[in-house]
Amino acid sequence: MTFAPAFAAMLRTSDGVRIDAAHTPNDSLDLGIVIAHGFTGSWRAPCTRRITHVLSRFGGVLSFDFRGHGRSTGESTVGDLEVLDLDAAVKHARSIGYRRVVTVGFSMGAAVAVRHAALHRGVDGIVAVSAPAWWYYRGTKPMRQVHWAIERPEGRLAARWVKGTRIASGRWDPVPLPPFEAAALITPTPLLIVHGDADPFFPLDHPHELYGNARDPKEMWIIPGYGHAEAAATPDLVRKIGSWIVRTKPV
Repeated sequence: MTFAPAFAAMLRTSDGVRIDAAHTPNDSLDLGIVIAHGFTGSWRAPCTRRITHVLSRFGGVLSFDFRGHGRSTGESTVGDLEVLDLDAAVKHARSIGYRRVVTVGFSMGAAVAVRHAALHRGVDGIVAVSAPAWWYYRGTKPMRQVHWAIERPEGRLAARWVKGTRIASGRWDPVPLPPFEAAALITPTPLLIVHGDADPFFPLDHPHELYGNARDPKEMWIIPGYGHAEAAATPDLVRKIGSWIVRTKPV
């Protein structure tokens, strides 16, 4: 596949972290879509580039690497300070001239997108794909492996060498606002929750908890056979998300 051209950008967060980003323009400045990848992901990963390529047919796309990932500086806080990274990307999309800006987050990026909308506002819609509803979930084998990578020195070393992800040591203090509580605070911004019934990381009680706490306007899609986050997202699903973004606007 030949991807749409992307133009590199280096952003800076309010706490001084440099964020590696790319802008894939569209013919119109009506809609800007900001993609927030999952834990250990990157805007440069083929699956994220495919998603960017499809969404660029609906609007301009700004993709970026969270702190501690790829060429961005800093260390990953796994969903806490990453709201500052997303905020820098949203503000950059506004500076380009996009009149409407919608965030599309995957897994950790979905949790960040919901929290960003609650804490920083400034967006016209949120799509949360494969999002966790609460922190410290260890109910599946993949999430127990994630916690090992986050909490153990040898796990953080493995994440750095295998995935190129630098993870901050130590515990959250204070514990950040969990996604299910943040979901109640984003109204009247439209929220779309997308989750697969075959997600190996987060079972269906997560999207239902998010949806149950969110207020209108909200929508939830449970996708049969869909796994987890960017790697499982088919072009058809991404096109369906793009169509929702185009037709859905704040009340």
